[in-house]
Amino acid sequence: MGCCSARCMLVLLCCLQLIAAVERQVFDFLGYQWAPIMINFFHIIVVILGLFGTIQYRSRYVIMYLLWTMLWVGWNVFVSCLYLDLGGLSKDSDILTLSVSSHRSWWKDNGPGCEREGLPSTGWHNQQNPELTTVLSCWLEYQYIEILHCIVQLLISLLGFVYGCYVVSTFSEEEDSFNFNAEFHHPSKPPHLLF
Repeated sequence: MGCCSARCMLVLLCCLQLIAAVERQVFDFLGYQWAPIMINFFHIIVVILGLFGTIQYRSRYVIMYLLWTMLWVGWNVFVSCLYLDLGGLSKDSDILTLSVSSHRSWWKDNGPGCEREGLPSTGWHNQQNPELTTVLSCWLEYQYIEILHCIVQLLISLLGFVYGCYVVSTFSEEEDSFNFNAEFHHPSKPPHLLF
């Protein structure tokens, strides 16, 4: 695979990451999940910088993207474990809201095929407490939707990491063949003619 096709693939993966991250950001805002909102925002910035580095041949930006991608993978594994109640984590904890609000995932009440149970009497309809409304059944439970978001992010990120490593290695090879007289070393040109 050539450098241009790897760069094009990394650009495509960065664009997919941006689309997926913005979509995730919207639903985290709707659920008032402050920790994911801050981390998604930082992720969007780093992916834009990685995209810029790929297009402009700036290996430092791509390396920063690669380092962030490792942290991003860890974050998505953590969120998956949280929603699966693994490792002592609980989806009912206030970790994602930073204990600022009592909101949960937006998908908990608004998932695909969710049916709401009405309040028992008309006197309760004027209350502002969202905890009084319960969801009877959903086509897909909210924690699995959140995990699917994480899986999509993980797949795109892992592919981006592989292509990013390849792009950085090709940038390094190009930098090694560059001499300080602003000429590229051509294999057919003898080295003593470069100076």
